[in-house]
Amino acid sequence: MTPVPLSSARILLVIGGGIAAYKSLELIRRLRERGAAVQVVMTAPAREFITPLSAATLSGQSVRHDLFSLTEEALIGHIELSRSADLVVVAPATANLLARMAGGLADDLATTLLLATDKRVLVAPAMNVRMWLHAATRRNVERLKADGVLFVGPDEGPMACGEFGPGRMAEPPAIAEAVEAALAGTGDSAKLLVGRSIIVTSGPTFEPIDPVRFIGNRSSGRQGHAIAQAAICAGAKVTLITGPVSLPDPPGATVVHVESARQMQAAVAAALPADGFIGAAAVADWRVEDVEAEKIKKSADGPPTLRLVENPDILAGVSKKTKERPAVVIGFAAETEHVVANAQAKLQRKGCDLIIANSVAEGSTTFGGGTNEVHVITAEGVESWPAMSKAAVAERIVARLAAELAKHS
Repeated sequence: MTPVPLSSARILLVIGGGIAAYKSLELIRRLRERGAAVQVVMTAPAREFITPLSAATLSGQSVRHDLFSLTEEALIGHIELSRSADLVVVAPATANLLARMAGGLADDLATTLLLATDKRVLVAPAMNVRMWLHAATRRNVERLKADGVLFVGPDEGPMACGEFGPGRMAEPPAIAEAVEAALAGTGDSAKLLVGRSIIVTSGPTFEPIDPVRFIGNRSSGRQGHAIAQAAICAGAKVTLITGPVSLPDPPGATVVHVESARQMQAAVAAALPADGFIGAAAVADWRVEDVEAEKIKKSADGPPTLRLVENPDILAGVSKKTKERPAVVIGFAAETEHVVANAQAKLQRKGCDLIIANSVAEGSTTFGGGTNEVHVITAEGVESWPAMSKAAVAERIVARLAAELAKHS
């Protein structure tokens, strides 16, 4: 794909019928602010949530919605729409719309142009948590990703229906970043990692104190899971080793669930050899030396004294292997201060090829949020990426991994 700057891009935005459609108006504004031209197509259900007039006012172009319009379809307008855009974006992409896309249906203007387009498609799912986690939706998502469709989100949070979980449409700034990454080619779903085996670690580790308490951290696992999914879309055979998270397993990955750092270390050792290793997990540095067999009770003597010992260094262990060392080892550094300097020191100390550094200081969205802003640290220097969705960050990391692996071929 030839890179296209967002400032001169033509975006075809398909708005599906969900409560999140109101966010699409904000997305139009943000894309226009960056110089993109936006042509809007609305499904019939979408017009129940927002008006075509609102979308037309923000986009500066009339909204299309009728497949059988005598004026707009006289010259087979849906083909022109599907071919003239640089990128097709579907936001919100409801469960119904994803199912119709996966099945290749063409029963309205939106699905017809999606079937007719030869351009890349980026979707932002939005639906109830149970619908997102349903086996049918998981199959549809896997099918679409295998077809090369790009995804941004969904995020996790409270739903309009009162439930909580994954299914919220990604926020407009994150979608705009994903659009820019897709146009730049960094979100390319080309099979860059076909024939490669990749190990990804994700999430936190929980180190037990007694049967009910543990030492942990706030990692949600979103970035690690997004990396695993991006590697799968790039054709890799992926083993995802994850600590306790509330995320669904990425379709197509071999997933190993663990709790403690020592369990994660053993799972990594069992998964080797591999071509690449990406250590995105937030592994606890320490554990309690003596774990109590029974719940610790309050005592008149005051709180118990916990003696901590160091956990195994999984990243350094993989990096410094003399046998079975992956060709490319990528680590993560979550810092609250001096992010770049601390990550550069970690790169030397751990012996890995790259460090992805980010801030977890108060106010950042790294832990638990849908976006990330990272610095890529190598022996040659520092490359800083702008804030973008974790899906877009994952795609860039996978593209970088593919480039590094190519040097070893």
